[in-house]
Amino acid sequence: MNTPPYRIVTPRTVIRCYQPDDAEALQAAITASVEHLTPWMPWAHAEPEELEAKVQRLRGFRGRFDLDQDYVYAIFSPDESGLIGGTGLHPRVGPDALEIGYWILVDEAGKGYATEVSAALTRVAFEISGARRVEIRCDPANLPSAAVPRKLGFVHEATLRCRSTTETGAPRDVMMWSMFPDTFPGTPASSAELRAYDAAGRRVL
Repeated sequence: MNTPPYRIVTPRTVIRCYQPDDAEALQAAITASVEHLTPWMPWAHAEPEELEAKVQRLRGFRGRFDLDQDYVYAIFSPDESGLIGGTGLHPRVGPDALEIGYWILVDEAGKGYATEVSAALTRVAFEISGARRVEIRCDPANLPSAAVPRKLGFVHEATLRCRSTTETGAPRDVMMWSMFPDTFPGTPASSAELRAYDAAGRRVL
């Protein structure tokens, strides 16, 4: 697959590769939202995290992006003055496939950002990266998260039993939503408004 863009602009967001100097903004956003995130995001259980650990984490995100190993993005306001959340295109669901993940700052939840961002990343996955399958996975109890793929035209393919754990370590189910190149045209995701740029700042979509 082709490398996804480093920067994507949607009507209300800038989605871009993390830089180490985003660490302070990320730390503040997660600290403010940790109770909101912990029930759904396993990585939130390790929070709060020291600032220097965040810097090193973001260096890793950028390094893996550059090496085409994983693609983790920050979601910023249009002027990049405020962090809205995080997202990514993750090649962990099989060959030529990408999984979209997302989390939104507690104060920005319910405003449609996850849907807007996921629509843009779905277009990017198919039209730039050449994915043969795009997935979104979520906890069945996380109704706002499950609404995102439903709105965008993804199909609920399965609910996988006991594939993840709760914050206390108990097993829990995972919903798997999928979309393929032949079902992508005509979906709400296919008409997502965006501009996309590569690592050199050249527009690619």
